[in-house]
Amino acid sequence: MLVTQKEIVNPLSGERIIISGQPETAGGTLAWGLVLAPGGRVPSSHAHPEQEECFTVLAGQVRFRIGWRRLLAGPGQTVRIPPGTVHHFANGGPLPARVAVTTVPALGMADLLETAAAMAREQQAAGRPLPRLLDLALFMREFEREVRAPYLPRRLVRLVTRLVSGLAGRRGPAARYGRLRAASGRPGL
Repeated sequence: MLVTQKEIVNPLSGERIIISGQPETAGGTLAWGLVLAPGGRVPSSHAHPEQEECFTVLAGQVRFRIGWRRLLAGPGQTVRIPPGTVHHFANGGPLPARVAVTTVPALGMADLLETAAAMAREQQAAGRPLPRLLDLALFMREFEREVRAPYLPRRLVRLVTRLVSGLAGRRGPAARYGRLRAASGRPGL
């Protein structure tokens, strides 16, 4: 059996993601490795509406914020994030942190991770402090089962992303996002 490995690097967050083998889809499990550089962190607080994430720290330290609770996890410790729970994580020490992560159900999480990294590479290359609003709206619409913005009413976010992404589709930026998605390894919308 041939095992393939895909490495995804996000230059803005200091994340290096390693997906081994063929990622499961739909109701399966996505198992992936995460290496967080010193100072590395997930780009923003977020929640996964339908997915549970489990982080097992293999080396280093990882700071988590789960809801309003904060904790520091070290080697051998596992942190479980239930579906719909707002969370954030960052390297909590001076050395790279290595983490084994599972996401259940997998849904499109592997594609989300690739697309987010492709957007970050483009943002870095353009020297922009933030991603393009239209790209972000298209991203949030495409991955609405996998991720949502915290603390904002879900229906409002969904309405705004659908309106903005609809405008993007009519004005042409959706084609640019499609090219960005193709660069991440998967065709766009």
